[in-house]
Amino acid sequence: MQLALTDTFRAKWTGMIHDEWVRSVLRDRPGLKPEQLQRTRDLMDAHVRDCLITGYEDLIPALTLPDPGDRHVLAAAIKGGVNVIVTLNLKDFPLATLSPYGIEAQHPDEFVTHLLSLNPGAVCEAAKRQRASLKNPPKTAEEYLDGLARTGLNQTMVGLLGYINVI
Repeated sequence: MQLALTDTFRAKWTGMIHDEWVRSVLRDRPGLKPEQLQRTRDLMDAHVRDCLITGYEDLIPALTLPDPGDRHVLAAAIKGGVNVIVTLNLKDFPLATLSPYGIEAQHPDEFVTHLLSLNPGAVCEAAKRQRASLKNPPKTAEEYLDGLARTGLNQTMVGLLGYINVI
């Protein structure tokens, strides 16, 4: 989210995408309340310019993906003029299906690493803000980078090592 606030790229999502991440977080962290995540969702929509894609639902039935439950993501990307779908689930977004729409799927690590190469100042500032928001417990820059690696952002962690003094 901190990266989305940099305007280095245009983050976009839908109500259905919100619903998916909320379900996933509640499943993984049963101590959280839906109201807490609704507040996060509202803040995301309020602070990221032009983020919400609507009017894509009619495209869903005509699309084919390995997991039919992901068609709404592609439909939204088409409607929203998105070039990249950032996902851990690359196998369900094959290039052959996406390329006719001028869209590709990228792992979050590849996406952030690319942003880092384009605008290291913005990415480092976003990382610094994210790290500063981690208060329970607070994280050193090294701990923050270790956390990125644990979540699969290995290239990002390596790229940010060169900026450890500013994050």
